[in-house]
Amino acid sequence: MRKLIASTMLSLDGIMQAPGGPEEDPSGGFAFGGWTFPHFDESMGDNMHGLDAKDRELLLGRRTYEIFEAYWPYQSDDNPIAKTFNATRKHVVSRSLTQDKLQWANSTLLPDDIVAAITALKAQPGKDLQIIGSGNLIQTLQGAGLIDEYNTFTFPVVLGRGKRLFEAGAKPGGLKLVGSETSKTGVVMSTYVPAGEVVVGSFAEEVPSGREIERRNKWGREAG
Repeated sequence: MRKLIASTMLSLDGIMQAPGGPEEDPSGGFAFGGWTFPHFDESMGDNMHGLDAKDRELLLGRRTYEIFEAYWPYQSDDNPIAKTFNATRKHVVSRSLTQDKLQWANSTLLPDDIVAAITALKAQPGKDLQIIGSGNLIQTLQGAGLIDEYNTFTFPVVLGRGKRLFEAGAKPGGLKLVGSETSKTGVVMSTYVPAGEVVVGSFAEEVPSGREIERRNKWGREAG
């Protein structure tokens, strides 16, 4: 079975909206489009394996597909990412687009039952599947337990508002860090794989103090 890999650029507070430019996605009044630009350097260029789709097929939500379709086909063939993106297969998830509206070469619309469609796609022989951006799609697939790996590029900036990688309602689960590197500009490039359920413990004393018991009771009343 081939892997499903989710790759995204994030602010320190988990925002993934419009990393590439001011006009990329201003929905919701987002005012910081292009927030990744000042932090790119040669060390990041050497570690783009999580975002360049090399030897992978793309899996894209509707918004990310439309952004990519309006940009990558118009870039020079000298651009290695454009060359890879334009040539590889693109699997598109959308309830508003139809197959005839997919103008980007090698693009195919998936059936409406997304979980079933992507489960079947993973079971087919072929290259691993790469999600880039596509936050709504990631929410659905994370909840269904279909994502096998996360490539995160965490930038040293706090944005305060915008679309997040994991919104409220994300399925709880543990992750294992299997690789990490930091760029000269402070971007932390990490790879995680799912690691089962969340494991909890306690640093509390076995016999709590009277004051601690009072605090727990007080907070319990406030929560109720």
